[in-house]
Amino acid sequence: MSDHFTFMIIPNRKSGVKKISVPKTFIRNILIASVLIILVTLYVVYDYASIKRDRAELARLRQQTKEQSQQFKELAVKMETFAERMEELRQVDKKIRMLAYETNRGKKIPLGMGGSDNNIDIKSLLDKDQQTLISELRKGIENLNEDAHDREGSFNELLSFLHEQKSILACTPSTWPVKGWVTSEFGIRQSPFGRGVEFHKGLDIAARFGKEIVAPADGIVVMSVYDPEDGNFIKIDHGRGLATGFAHLSKRVVTEGKRVKRGDIIGYVGDTGRSTGAHLHYAVFVNGMPVNPRKYLKSS
Repeated sequence: MSDHFTFMIIPNRKSGVKKISVPKTFIRNILIASVLIILVTLYVVYDYASIKRDRAELARLRQQTKEQSQQFKELAVKMETFAERMEELRQVDKKIRMLAYETNRGKKIPLGMGGSDNNIDIKSLLDKDQQTLISELRKGIENLNEDAHDREGSFNELLSFLHEQKSILACTPSTWPVKGWVTSEFGIRQSPFGRGVEFHKGLDIAARFGKEIVAPADGIVVMSVYDPEDGNFIKIDHGRGLATGFAHLSKRVVTEGKRVKRGDIIGYVGDTGRSTGAHLHYAVFVNGMPVNPRKYLKSS
């Protein structure tokens, strides 16, 4: 068996045939070398593509890390600003409570609720490594959450207190039931019927006959009757031991059990009962005892 390959080359019809004899080992070596070259070439191309892809991914990750680092710093600044706003809210809370105390001396004012005092100076950490910054941001967020919870509880407590005060104010007879001029004050006076002195248990407010009389505060009508002394008489219970009385009305427009609001018409000025002319006898009672209405009335 021959160990050579013979190649025949025929250039054209006129030329003779040329024979080239090549050893089989040479051809085999050529084929092996060609395969190795192709494999090496493929590996180099693949490796180059991988390196290029890895470099692109590395560049993308570096850019992402840079952007995240910038975002962390921006978040830190925003969180610092939010912490400052929370401190401002704490001061507002304190001022509201001080104002409530000044305007409600002797009443129970809810104590302020504290907040987190472990505030972190985030701005001082901006030049630190990202891991430290993230760790401090986490602590700062926890502190802010705690402070926000405290502020919410404090404001809810204040809101409840102010609602209660508003309710008390609405039930306090602080407005005049009718516009007119006071002809007789609360206390000792000369009897208008010429029988010496007497204790006057309210204010006599002279006004036009038939003028509207309004409730000076929210309450429930507990009396709406005619009395020989007081004439047409109405009494309103405002709660907390406070009540108001209205005498000598020409007409009553509310009945017992009627719930009234401040400003609702309850009757009209008259001179019924023991009276010397058209006026309203206005009285305020605390736990059933008459007191000077001017203690509650605002200046007209």
